[in-house]
Order: sequence, then structure tokens, then C-alpha cells
Amino acid sequence: MTMKKLYSKLFLLALALLSLSCMKEQVVDFTLDTDVLEIGPEGGVRTLNVNVGESWVASTQQPWITVSPANGRGSVECKVLIDSTLKWNESREGEVFITTRSSESRSFKIVQKGYDYQIVMDNPEPVRIADYADYGKRSFQIRIKANVDFNVKIPSDAESWLKYKKSNLVLDRNARPREVVVDFDWETSYVPFERIAKVQFEPVKTVQMGRHDTLNIVQRAAPEIEIGTVRGDSLAILAIHRALGVWDPLETSERLENWSGIKVWKTKDERNGRVRSASFSAFTTKEPLPYVVQYLTAAEELSFYGNTNTFLLNDLDCGPYICKLTQLKRLRIGAYGLCSVHEDIKNLKNLEYLSLEANNFQRIPEVLTPENFPNLRALMLNGNVRYTVRDLGNDKRENIGGFVDEEGFPVRLLTWNKLDTLCLSYNYLQGELPSDEQIDSILLAAHGKVEYWRSNDPCIKDSIAVDNTFYEDHNIAKVMPSTIALSINLNRLYGELPQWLLYHPKLDLWIPESLVWLQDGVARNHTPAGFSNAPTNMQYYYDELFINKKNNPKNFVEE
Repeated sequence: MTMKKLYSKLFLLALALLSLSCMKEQVVDFTLDTDVLEIGPEGGVRTLNVNVGESWVASTQQPWITVSPANGRGSVECKVLIDSTLKWNESREGEVFITTRSSESRSFKIVQKGYDYQIVMDNPEPVRIADYADYGKRSFQIRIKANVDFNVKIPSDAESWLKYKKSNLVLDRNARPREVVVDFDWETSYVPFERIAKVQFEPVKTVQMGRHDTLNIVQRAAPEIEIGTVRGDSLAILAIHRALGVWDPLETSERLENWSGIKVWKTKDERNGRVRSASFSAFTTKEPLPYVVQYLTAAEELSFYGNTNTFLLNDLDCGPYICKLTQLKRLRIGAYGLCSVHEDIKNLKNLEYLSLEANNFQRIPEVLTPENFPNLRALMLNGNVRYTVRDLGNDKRENIGGFVDEEGFPVRLLTWNKLDTLCLSYNYLQGELPSDEQIDSILLAAHGKVEYWRSNDPCIKDSIAVDNTFYEDHNIAKVMPSTIALSINLNRLYGELPQWLLYHPKLDLWIPESLVWLQDGVARNHTPAGFSNAPTNMQYYYDELFINKKNNPKNFVEE
């Protein structure tokens, strides 16, 4: 062996010894950076540093603990995944073992707290809402996590403008909170100050709450309306337009008196310039007449006509606010979708004209009586059909409107002596008109007596034949003596026409050929509509009785 080769082998041997020495110096102690990991009941992820000089494996007997990675070599940062607990107010413990290839072992504990009873909102900040939003947009949702069922408690002073609907809370995981949604609907505000509601979530059973959130709702103040002023009326008209969703905008750059559908008072008193009459048409709403309508305290006449899709609307009422305008003389709420009127409408004692046509009434509102409306002269109830149904006997649909649920003809309306106009056309009134014998009983019950037409009656004497004793001989009852316009056509009426109608002194003014005799369709009892003794013309009326009345222009002038 040459000296050169010997030196080379000695050099390699020295390098090997040096390398071995270094490896011994790099041996890492087996350590974990903690002995205990603590976590809340909701679980989560914690980090653990494992320092081992050789390969190792992590293991645990607890299914709610997962270590990732579960094995490795040398120093590794591990993620400890801990599931949420199902326990109430009770901690649970688990242990994780780290075992090396040489069977050396270390362990650390997992300590997890149990759940307290809780009702917790996702966002505990106050909910701020506007004073107004379009229908269908006045709502919001609150998401709540809870492990105890609860009721929603709205303060009594907020119940009029705040409603809620809570979905079922399904507690299917013991103490683990589950999410539930509470939907809130709010009403438009017309008050010039903030409205605040502190909504409580009350547990249905008595428990010690760990966290218990409260919902604070703050509604923005509405613009102040000065009641009894021109400016106040202007703001009220704008608010009504907005609430109803009137299609055509107002020209607010003009004076109030130039706004579409508005007439103002031209007087020298406090009413001067204020709204005298207002008409609202072509709008979209699913709500009663708005709160702010009550501020039109100088108006004599109001009209609301032409809501969209009225046949789809159910349980819609006119609301109480229109009923506060006791100075009204003329009111029209037509084609609105009404199924009822508020009982306080009887407060409108000064009404002379009331139109409720083209709505969805199943019955004629009970509140419509001469006692409740002593000054009423015209009552319009025509066209209250939701669907066109010719044969009521073979149609099984409900809520078709047209006063279909009236039990026969509404005889109480025939006792309304002050009415000069009664319109009942195009409805589903059914049955026979009351006979002459029946009408006597009806009038006796209503007025305590029965009056009969006589030839010397002011509305008869100038037109009847000379020396005619027809009325004295036949005792025709005075039914609706002031009525100069009656229409009952296009209903489902049938049977005989009674004499009180055939010989009514003002029959010719009613244009009976088209507005009385003409019926259509089939009643629910399968009887075809139509009167069996309907005259073909009015000759009997003019030739035998009122010989001076035909073609007399005076007969077409309101008395």
C-alpha cells in the first residue's frame, strides 16, 4: 500500500468519525410544547408542536378529538381538531398520546367546557329601519343560536307597528345550540320621533342563562305633518300617494291647487287653500287606507279607485283611519279589493254619497243601515264580483264575491227611505224579490207602520190619469219613496215581479227594461235567472196610469 492511499483512507475515516459525532450532537429531546389544551364548548382547532428525534404516531380514545397529521418524524406542528360538545355546564376531558418508534410516549390533555344556556344573535348591534318602505319591503330577519326554546316578547307600545314570525327551534343535539330565524315585519311610521322597541327573547323554561341577547330596533322619525294647514295637507297627500303606490307622480313644483285630482277650498276662513276633495286612482297596494289619510280634516270628498289585481286580494279592510273624517260628505272606495269595511265607518254620519263598487264582498256589510248613515242619499254597491260565474249551481269556487252569501235579496236596503240612488247591478244576488205581503211585514218591522201610495201624492198627482183610483184600490206599499235611480240588473234574481215594483211611481226613472228586468245566469239552486212576468215595455205604465208622464222632461229632473 502506498503512502498516498493510506493517507486517503485515514482522511475518509476521520470524516466518518466527525459525521457520527455531529449526528449524536443533533439528537432532539422528545418534548411537547404544552401539557393541556383548553377550549370552549363550541370546539375548534388548536396547535401543538411535537419535537421528536425519530418517527412518531398520535393516538386517542376520544372520537371528538382528531390530530392532523396523525404521524410524522422529527419536529412537526400538529392541528388538534375538537368537536363541539353536547353537554350542559359540564366539562369533559380527553387525552392524546404521542408514541415514538422506540416506544417512548408523551401525552397531553384536552379540557373542554360544557355549554351554558344561551340565546345569542349573530349580530347584537341595534337594527335601524326607515320610517317608510314599499309594501313587501318592510321586513328583516334575525338569526339566533340557542340551546333553549324561547318566546319573542315585543313591548306593548310597539305591538301596533311590529310583528314577528318565528320558525321552529329544533334542539336535536342536546346542549349544542341550533340556529333559528325570526322574521320581523314593521309598519310605516307617521310620528315625528324615533320609535324604539326592545325585543326580549324569553326562555320557555326557568334556567340560569349564560348569555342572553336583547334585540333593539330603532325606527327613524317621520317628517312632521302640521295638521290643519295647507302645508300639512300637502304632506298628507304626498304620503298617501307613496303609501298607495299611485302610478302617476304629482307635479309637486306646482301649487297644491294645481295637483292632479285635488280641489282646494276658496274661502275666507281657516279652510282656505286646504284640500276640499282628493281623488287617488291607478295604484298598487295590499293594505288598508293609510294612517295619514286622517289628516285631511277639511276634505268633503275623497275617492280611492283602481287598485291592481283586486280579485287576488283577501281579507282586505278599509281600515279605521278614514273613519275619523267625520266631516266627509262623499266617499268612494272602489275597485280596491275590499272584503269588509271597518265597523267605525258608521261614524261618518255626514255622508251623503257612499260608493263601494267593484270590490270583493261576500255579503253586504251589516254596518250599512239608515240608522248609521242618516244623511246618506246614494249607495253604490255594483260590480262586486271577484270572478265571472254565470252558473252558480255548477261552480264550486269560494270567495267569488258579488254578495253571493246573502240569503235572498237584501230586503233591509228596501227600507232606506232617504236613498235617492241604490245601485246593486252586476252581482250574484239570488232568489225572489219580496212579495207585496212580505214587503208589508218588512216595512212594519222597520218603521212601525206601512204607508201606501195615494193618487194625491206629490210625485203622482200631476201625472196620473184623471179620476184614477188605482192606488187607493190596490194599496201599493211605499217602498223607497225617494229613490229616483235603482239598478238590480245582471244578478241571479228570479220569480214574479211584485206590484210595489211594477207600479212604483218613479219606475220609469229607473229605466227598468235594462236596469231592473234584465237578469243573467243561474242561481245556486239551479234556477235560471229572470222574472216570469217582466213587461216587454212600459206601455201598461203610461197608458193605464201615468198618461201625462211619458216624454215629460220634468220627470227626468231630480226632485
